[in-house]
Amino acid sequence: QVQLVESGGGLVQPGGSLRLSCATPGFILEEFDVAWFRQAPGKEREGVSCFSASGGGITRYTDSVKGRFRISRNRAEGMVYLEMNNLRPEDTAVYYCARQFNRWSESCDHGTWLRREGYGFWGQGTQVTVSS
Repeated sequence: QVQLVESGGGLVQPGGSLRLSCATPGFILEEFDVAWFRQAPGKEREGVSCFSASGGGITRYTDSVKGRFRISRNRAEGMVYLEMNNLRPEDTAVYYCARQFNRWSESCDHGTWLRREGYGFWGQGTQVTVSS
């Protein structure tokens, strides 16, 4: 059974850091592109970052988090991480881990990773609040 289980959210002051974790039991992590999305109150869910299943380890980031966030993957442990630094109040949202519906979709390689319809599995989300 495919599952994605996020953890690591919390309350942090502006300029602080958090590391989100996504456990991925039930499938072979290196066969699927995995991404982080977030949804703030009253806004649409938006893509934050993706990690490609391809051997090149391609990663993508939305412009607002470039240079501050870093996605990583531990294949042996079946974990995907999102390290978030220099957090801003506008980063406040529920953060979701998501897996592409199809193996080897290359969504991260070719830039289609932002399309929510390509993801067949989502976690329950973890709340990140950036506030003083």
